[in-house]
Amino acid sequence: MLGKRLSFAKASTRSGHLTAQLNARVQPIHRGEIYEDPLDAFLRERGLGEVDGGGTMLTEHGEIDYCDVEIHLTDVSEDKLAWLVNTLENMGAPKGSKLLLDDGKREIPMGRNEGLAVYLNGTDLPDEVYANCDSNVVYSTFAVLLGDAGVIQSWWQGPTETALYLYGPSFEQMRALIADFVASYPLCQKARLVQIA
Repeated sequence: MLGKRLSFAKASTRSGHLTAQLNARVQPIHRGEIYEDPLDAFLRERGLGEVDGGGTMLTEHGEIDYCDVEIHLTDVSEDKLAWLVNTLENMGAPKGSKLLLDDGKREIPMGRNEGLAVYLNGTDLPDEVYANCDSNVVYSTFAVLLGDAGVIQSWWQGPTETALYLYGPSFEQMRALIADFVASYPLCQKARLVQIA
């Protein structure tokens, strides 16, 4: 009887496929750099599985909506799932993210970071503003102003706006840190600031 119990305990460890649906507006290259590649290395080093794909979902206007990371785990026990959630949150997974298991029948909510999208107006400002200002200046200035309070994970250039996607523990803190620059830099006139996570 004891031998059967030991055998059953070993058999109860099962592998499985799951999807990390990340409420992160990141381009495919940034999805790889921020989430897929580090997670794959982490899983392989520990013999826990691998990343075996991913995707980026777009809105009807072509803006990034969210992204998926496909994961194969050698052990889908509750403690390994909790470890995976914690690992993804440490990598920056925003609020509103989730793990999807059992073909989407089960969801595990996750995410700690909040998100701030800054949409720069690309059509309604005076021509001299576009001639004399640069979105790269906005990007680099935001990165300095945020310090440890957030990071720019990605960006998107649409037909009328350019968006920068900032993620950190507090939407309000990130907004406050960039507020003076947004108010003073000509290219930030008519910018929209939107909470996205």
